[in-house]
Amino acid sequence: MQKHTLHLLTPFLFFFTLFNSACAQNPPAAAIAYLDEERLAMQSTVLLNNESRMIPLQNLEELKVASINFSNTYSAVFDSLLNKYTRVTQFKGVDYLGPKNIAALTQDLKFYNTLVIQVTDVDLKNQKITEFIRANQQLKKVVLAVFGNGNALATLNDHTGPILWTEKVTTVTASVAAQAIFGGVALTQNLPRTFSAKYAVNTGFSTIKTRLQYTIPEAAGINSKNLTEIDDIAAEAIRQHATPGCVVLVAKDGKVIFNKAYGYHTYEAEAPEKVSDIFDLASVTKISATTIEAMKLVEEGKLSLDSTMGSYLSVAQNTNKTTITVRELMLHQAGLVPYIPFHDMIKPADHSADSSAAYPTKVSDGYYVRAGFYKDFMLPVMLKSHLNVRGKYEYSDLSMYFMKEIIESVTAEPLNLYMQQNFYDKLGMQTAGFLPRNRFTVDQIVPTENDTYFRHTLLRGFVHDQGAALAGGVSGHAGLFASANDLAILFQMLLNKGTYGDKQYLQAATIDSFTVKQSNVSRRGLGFDRWDPLTSRHYPSELASDQTYGHTGYTGTCVWVDPKYNLVYIFLSNRVHPKVTEKLSSLRIRPRIQDVVYKAIEKGL
Repeated sequence: MQKHTLHLLTPFLFFFTLFNSACAQNPPAAAIAYLDEERLAMQSTVLLNNESRMIPLQNLEELKVASINFSNTYSAVFDSLLNKYTRVTQFKGVDYLGPKNIAALTQDLKFYNTLVIQVTDVDLKNQKITEFIRANQQLKKVVLAVFGNGNALATLNDHTGPILWTEKVTTVTASVAAQAIFGGVALTQNLPRTFSAKYAVNTGFSTIKTRLQYTIPEAAGINSKNLTEIDDIAAEAIRQHATPGCVVLVAKDGKVIFNKAYGYHTYEAEAPEKVSDIFDLASVTKISATTIEAMKLVEEGKLSLDSTMGSYLSVAQNTNKTTITVRELMLHQAGLVPYIPFHDMIKPADHSADSSAAYPTKVSDGYYVRAGFYKDFMLPVMLKSHLNVRGKYEYSDLSMYFMKEIIESVTAEPLNLYMQQNFYDKLGMQTAGFLPRNRFTVDQIVPTENDTYFRHTLLRGFVHDQGAALAGGVSGHAGLFASANDLAILFQMLLNKGTYGDKQYLQAATIDSFTVKQSNVSRRGLGFDRWDPLTSRHYPSELASDQTYGHTGYTGTCVWVDPKYNLVYIFLSNRVHPKVTEKLSSLRIRPRIQDVVYKAIEKGL
């Protein structure tokens, strides 16, 4: 039997291990205790000095955040939660209180513009620490998370930046304080007593919840015991060699209530799967990049669904594609062939084992394609391809190849850069993007196929789809990589009708028009796949509502949003490793896990 491992969201969710011994009819005692403590933590955490409304933190794309801890016992939990919202670098302040001068810490922080400093009552009695805080608030945004009885608040009368104070020092208060900094939880409380003239009784600021919260299933009215079947199904997938590993994430009511990693990167079981791992999303790219940009351009009036390819692309004029509309492309009703096997058309002169000016496009390690291969060969071949019946539904990757060309012609900006700058970075998505090898080490990226027929190498950080690879790794139909948490952020924004972190990214009407059923001949929305009205197909799962939209990916991925249940479900795997297998589909792993979630919702607590 294949060994599998579970890696929990953050250390504070050790409660999950306790749930397995509880009865299914009642919430586990540990869960009740946790919820009580979480509620008390929210009711006792006070926000001070927030006149400028710095908290929750905004404009994440502009922030370079460092977290500094001196003696907070639960800094690992605190920092783990901070990193769910944006990239935060940790510094051990205590290391600078010995032989190192505290000034060295300031020097090491020079490239960070936002400091989150964790301090206890003991820390605030240390003059070196208070001077460090005072000096840095003149130069940077400084947020203090103060843990302790509060008597030391008087030493912070001259501090102008926000202060989050909580009296209890526990793993739960650390979690709540970290989430409150980014708007994962709302703060409503005032000081219960006076600590100084500045920090007087009833002083405090309120915030609203603007981003995902990270908690336990019971916080969303679900008995965690009823989700344990997910472990069994994931173990079955690994045991049956449907995939060497996977990550499952469930967000309900704006709360991430389940996020586990199972198995390993490969069947050799050398690298355990982690919830932070980066996956090749395959066709989930279509709705996580290309369609999102199209939505934005449509609502800005820069792109018309009823305009033609010829009106946007001069190269499409005088071809049989010129009258195809954007709407037809996004509904897969343009009559396009499903795909073209470009990797079978490669000639020896088209590629090289070494990079050069003549062969600049890296397709994988040791494989470079000649300059202009996409523009001079692939695009013309697609434009010359025959058309099947227009108006009939036929799923085709060519639709999103062409959509990329169209939206790039509208914006005069590459798809990957547009999405990075306008969505991923602003939302705090740390891993999402194309060409991950340019930004991450290979150990962070889950490998896909051991390609023995085209690139003759293990694919790790290079898009699995052959056409997208030959196009340079950035395509409208494939090429996006991301972690489960990043996808949760993006699709929670859609579920929120376009808002996240108190910013409006898309209008509600735009989201509604793209995600509802748009076709008389298929279940599709615009770009989005949807719930299938033929109930015998149980797609995407037996219990999903007719409002459900999302997409699957060839590498073994899926994202489904169900507005009826306020639900986001994400499954990421590398089922094509070491070679393509259909077991993930034949065993119905993805829909069965999804149905476990629905059944748990129905059962409630």
